[in-house]
Amino acid sequence: MREHVGSSVELRGALLGLRRATGLPVVFGGLLHGTRGLRIGELNGAVTPALRGLAISAGSGLGGKCLALGRPCAVTDYPSARHITHEYDGPVSAEGLRSVVAVPVVVRRKVRGVLYGALRDAQPVGDRVFDAAVAAARDLERALAVRDGVRELLAPPPSGPSWEEVRQAHGELRELAPKVADPELRERLLAVCGRLETASGPSAPAPAVALTPRETDVLAAVASGATNAAAAARLGLRPETVKGYLRSAMRKLGAHTRLEAVVAARRAGVLP
Repeated sequence: MREHVGSSVELRGALLGLRRATGLPVVFGGLLHGTRGLRIGELNGAVTPALRGLAISAGSGLGGKCLALGRPCAVTDYPSARHITHEYDGPVSAEGLRSVVAVPVVVRRKVRGVLYGALRDAQPVGDRVFDAAVAAARDLERALAVRDGVRELLAPPPSGPSWEEVRQAHGELRELAPKVADPELRERLLAVCGRLETASGPSAPAPAVALTPRETDVLAAVASGATNAAAAARLGLRPETVKGYLRSAMRKLGAHTRLEAVVAARRAGVLP
């Protein structure tokens, strides 16, 4: 699958944040592009063009090892490292890199890219730098997941819409929205959710029940079949908090059971 045109913007932002958080002299990375594999598309701090556009094969070099294993990998001295192959020694040496860490970007259990951070000295990468690299990858994963979800919702399905798929996508987007740090992107995502909630047709009545965003999030999770514990894990809440939101929503909807609440919410246009 070809990455969205905006993906390079998210990648560039993740690398800039990583460099600011760690002070690493060089950070770089790339995203997978269908059958073309992974190419280094963004660099920050590089003094030569040696790494730009470099094609990384799974299993080859440090990044290829990270790509194949789906987990972070690091070397203290790249040229002499024994546990990686050395197809890319030329470009790495041209940039003068020695200590390198590579972290995978994983979305929906698939590796979508790799972030790198590097020093020009042969010294171990500390825990603070390692943790910051992992955090930058997680931020990029969330941004890509949001863009994927929005793109899938806006793209017309080839064989006509499946209402259950729309409902499932709505629930996933409601779960993602509170985790998005960018307020503008979060508002755009919630606006898409609002369009789905009223997508039953132009004559659909306006919602007669005013649920809070969190009550709607919980109901969307329940509608997908999630238990209170599962909904709590998805939304980053405690199970007791989920119960409270669910009770409040049921009271507003005049429902006595979870199923009645979901049905009432759909009739009211609160859920798709």
